[in-house]
Amino acid sequence: MENQKLINFLNQLLSNYVVLYIKLHRYHWFIQGRHFFLLHEKFEEMYKVIASDIDEIAERILMIDGKPLATMVKYLKETTLVEANADDKENEIIAQLIEDFEQMIAEIHQAGIPLSEEQNDDPTFDLLATLQGKLEKYVWMLKSYLAFE
Repeated sequence: MENQKLINFLNQLLSNYVVLYIKLHRYHWFIQGRHFFLLHEKFEEMYKVIASDIDEIAERILMIDGKPLATMVKYLKETTLVEANADDKENEIIAQLIEDFEQMIAEIHQAGIPLSEEQNDDPTFDLLATLQGKLEKYVWMLKSYLAFE
């Protein structure tokens, strides 16, 4: 298939989003401390957006004649993110999320967007640019949050 590299990239991105979704749930459930209410709510908001993005990515893979991964084993094999660690502290959680978001931004920018351009696939380009923008906003928000610590 001519666009297999793009499909492979989108499946890796899908895997990262699923791992991120689980990670955000974990942080939502286990966050403690004086910022509990703020972060508990923010992580829920984030995982709901990520859930919607997961669906968009998977549907795009189907639209370009690919098959989205759909098992945890495959997601864990393809992800470039690290699963959440036990006993994370608030600043460690925020730092890990920033690192994850920045890694995903770099992968979209360096691999996904060029692959979509090679295929002249404007809808995939648009999806990736939109996802990159959302991730960049999260980085900005989390870095701004840490500035007050």
